[in-house]
Amino acid sequence: MKNSLADVKEPIRAFILEYAAGRGVTEVKDDESLLKNNVIDSLGVFRLIAFLEDTFPLTIEESDMSPEKFETLNDIESLVAGKLE
Repeated sequence: MKNSLADVKEPIRAFILEYAAGRGVTEVKDDESLLKNNVIDSLGVFRLIAFLEDTFPLTIEESDMSPEKFETLNDIESLVAGKLE
């Protein structure tokens, strides 16, 4: 079963918004820097990885653990889409 990109991006956006709600974050743009803008912190990245592995049929490898791959919603979507191909 192939997921459309919207099927990938929206659950990730919902997770990030829920995680960042305590910081007053109410929206996340697709190309906004999640790390630089303090939307998500290092603990949040680890929780995000666990969420991705639970939600999608994929495994995040150690080689995937670079900040660039988790910088924006678009970057995370690209990582997940690449794993689902």
